[in-house]
Amino acid sequence: MPGGRLTQQERQQIALGLADGLAYAEIARRLDRPTSTVTREVMRNGGPTAYRPDLAHRATERRARQRRRAAPRGPQALPPAHGRDPEAVREYEERFTTLLMQSGLPRMMAGVLTCLYTTDAGSLTASELVQRLQVSPASISKAIAFLESQGLVRRERDDRRRERYVVDDDVWYQSMIAAAQSNAQLAETARQGVGILGPDTPAAARLENIARFVGFVGESILRAAEQAREILYTKSETTSDGAATSDRA
Repeated sequence: MPGGRLTQQERQQIALGLADGLAYAEIARRLDRPTSTVTREVMRNGGPTAYRPDLAHRATERRARQRRRAAPRGPQALPPAHGRDPEAVREYEERFTTLLMQSGLPRMMAGVLTCLYTTDAGSLTASELVQRLQVSPASISKAIAFLESQGLVRRERDDRRRERYVVDDDVWYQSMIAAAQSNAQLAETARQGVGILGPDTPAAARLENIARFVGFVGESILRAAEQAREILYTKSETTSDGAATSDRA
């Protein structure tokens, strides 16, 4: 965490800022911390309405103890894959998890999805997820059931007959299609309200505007998803300056 770990006093200040209705950026400015640090702290500890500084501090200490116990020592320790910096990877995973939580996923589901997306294989077993996240098997089972119901992961058996949880590229396409369908349903429901409330009333006019806006957005998402689907299956090449370029360019 930039600048070191948050202190208990800083967590108290975050709680006071939330109570006063301050934005994350303003709370971070007062603490002289990055906005991402405050956002991540709040989202991983109950969100803005349920954040409790004492509980958050104890939870952070508990996670630190769990990481120390789980860290391999001595000759058993394996070098990081592809020469990656383990601390940088952990920081990135926290940021990715926070972003998924801000999009509406619960903490555990966001953590599982982050693990799956950041592992090279794109798949993990339940025991591997338990080890990586330091949670109970029941928590993993519940998270997978939720993610599977949303079409975000799928199950398959490996050559050892173990059940693996997999993310693949088409998930993002399916997610966009689902969003477009949801917008279409909202637009249709809004238009139904126009007839019920009367076409010449302010409420009906409001609903008609919602229907036209949401309908347009939904159709745009659908067109863009269809046009861009091929990108999900296009390999990219990394240039000397680290930028990724499509091999279709």
